Amino acid sequence: MLMDDCTWLQVTHESSMWRLLQRLGIHYKRGRDYVHSPDRHYAEKLSLIQLARMRAYYDPQRFVLVYVDEFSYYRQPTVASAYEAAGRCQPLARRSHQSNTQHRVIGALNACSGQVTYRQRSRITRFVVADFWGQLRADYPHVECIYAVVDNWPVHFHADALARLQPQQMPWPPYVPAHWPTKPSAKVPQDDLPIQLLCLPTYASWLNPIEKLWRWLKQDVVHLHPYSDDWPTLKQQVACFLDQFANRSEQLLRYTGLLGI
Repeated sequence: MLMDDCTWLQVTHESSMWRLLQRLGIHYKRGRDYVHSPDRHYAEKLSLIQLARMRAYYDPQRFVLVYVDEFSYYRQPTVASAYEAAGRCQPLARRSHQSNTQHRVIGALNACSGQVTYRQRSRITRFVVADFWGQLRADYPHVECIYAVVDNWPVHFHADALARLQPQQMPWPPYVPAHWPTKPSAKVPQDDLPIQLLCLPTYASWLNPIEKLWRWLKQDVVHLHPYSDDWPTLKQQVACFLDQFANRSEQLLRYTGLLGI
């Protein structure tokens, strides 16, 4: 109890404590996860991304900037708030008796148009990432450069994942395990796709607007979904949701906070 821990307040009744907290503007709130980015190049990385974004905004025929990220969803529905009849009835996340299979999505959100490029796979490997760069280039076949803002997941920077891209210009090379190869394997075609990776500051997911797209996807499809016994239909529902953003979407730009920036 707050009264027991703060005896110096000399408050002896709960009602008196409540009134005191009201006067002080202090409320009882649910906590949230929080981490402070330890990246010493935080400001410099952010400035580099903002510069690329301005290029894309003012010269969209030559430059494109996309925010890239991966998302996981599962066979079993997640629990969330929803509308239900008054009384004791509660919205139910109806689970099946099957294993909670995972599926993954890699996506790219155009910062200026809201267009979404995505690919679904059971796992996002370095080879899937390499293929995704080819898919991204196919969506923007005529631009001079595609800036892809990515987080610091090491797979993004595996030699096989980079094999299809033009030489990268990274002022602050990201971390990759020391035992990983420095040259791509023969399994990956070596192209010269005009895609430049821009690294987000470490542990700074709030700087990636595509995270809000995943939140929207969870709200509309994943939470309380009725497809725990119909895995293919759930994957199709995810695809249908993302397909609505195959072209320019002002609604998505507004939702992610990108409209007018």
